[in-house]
Amino acid sequence: MIENDIFKALADPTRRAIFEKLAVGSMNASALRVGIEISQSAMSQHLAVLRNAGLVREERQGRFVNYQIDPRGLALVARWLAKYRAYWPARVDDLKILLKDMDQ
Repeated sequence: MIENDIFKALADPTRRAIFEKLAVGSMNASALRVGIEISQSAMSQHLAVLRNAGLVREERQGRFVNYQIDPRGLALVARWLAKYRAYWPARVDDLKILLKDMDQ
C-alpha cells in the first residue's frame, strides 16, 4: 500500500464514485451498483483495485460481503498531504508580497 497505488485507484471516476458512496457507510456490491451503470463483474474488479490499494476492506456477514472504507488507506493519504500543507502557506505569503510589490 503505497501512495501511488492509492492515487492510481482513485484516478478512475467509477472507483471515486464507489469510494464516495462508501464514505456514507458500509454497503454490499449490489447497493454500490445502484446509480452506477456497470456489471457485477466490473464492480468486483473496481472493488478489488480499491481493496488492493488499501482504501476499502470487506467484512463477511454470512453469505454477504459488505465493503467499507479502510481508515489505514486514508491515513496514508493524509500523511502524504501533510508534507505539502506546510509548503502552501509560505508560497501564498510569497505570492501576496510579489503581487503587492507589482501594484506599486
